[in-house]
Amino acid sequence: MAGVISARAGLSHSLSVTQTVPNRPLQASQLATRCTSPSFLSAKLCKTRPLVVAAAMEVSKEAPSADFANRQPSKGVLETWCNADAVCFDVDSTVCLDEGIDELADFCGAGKAVAEWTAKAMTGTVPFEEALAARLSLIKPSLSQVDDCLVKRPPRISPGIADLIKKLKANNTDVFLVSGGFRQMIKPVASELGIPPENIIANQLLFGTSGEYAGFDPTEPTSRSGGKALAVHTIRQNHGYKTLVMIGDASTDLEARQPGGADLFICYAGVQMREAVAAKADWVVIDFQELISELP
Repeated sequence: MAGVISARAGLSHSLSVTQTVPNRPLQASQLATRCTSPSFLSAKLCKTRPLVVAAAMEVSKEAPSADFANRQPSKGVLETWCNADAVCFDVDSTVCLDEGIDELADFCGAGKAVAEWTAKAMTGTVPFEEALAARLSLIKPSLSQVDDCLVKRPPRISPGIADLIKKLKANNTDVFLVSGGFRQMIKPVASELGIPPENIIANQLLFGTSGEYAGFDPTEPTSRSGGKALAVHTIRQNHGYKTLVMIGDASTDLEARQPGGADLFICYAGVQMREAVAAKADWVVIDFQELISELP
């Protein structure tokens, strides 16, 4: 593809994390509504502090609406969690409160149609590569639009994730971000959380020499179905990890739990409760404090 370049977010501003103490719990079924309320989105309106990451969601301490036995981890699950050499996190609706591609789509005026494709991709009803290509063909974001979106709609880090990652790093556990989202939108988040860029596995948007949208890199493993499983397998093989854990909310994250990949899949349902995914998880959590409290 002549004249095609891969974008790098040209924003070097630091991110800040703000949190509020929950006043009252929310049911898991209410979380999606709470995340899109006007008061909760107010952090996005700040244009004088680019790339501000706000975490003001009231996190529920109550169980999800479905009665999942895996809300209480087994002894074996806890042993695996506490002995992990590495933890791989999904980004959208896990590390961050939003689906990055949906935010970019809404910013570019294609929000509704793209959100429908995202729902299909997250539940596994269509191949991920099909959903990714369809969504990007609707958005066709330019380099300047991506940069503007990061400034005007900064990523919002989930409550508790910074503390969890800090605790993992204190225990000498390596942390990776494995995402079907875009590297350009994830790098500022990784920087704020102290995760090196080489520990990001994500998709890469491509742009022409004038900054126009020119596609995405199809060689990135997370650009297709089964890609997260491949990425996690490669991470484990390259680093020689004995025990590895995957944390996320979607079917693509669940796929990473397989021989040679993740030993454990923890479903984080603090933003989105995908019951079909949660039902197959080794452990379902709705608050990252649940994971912190079990670590040595």
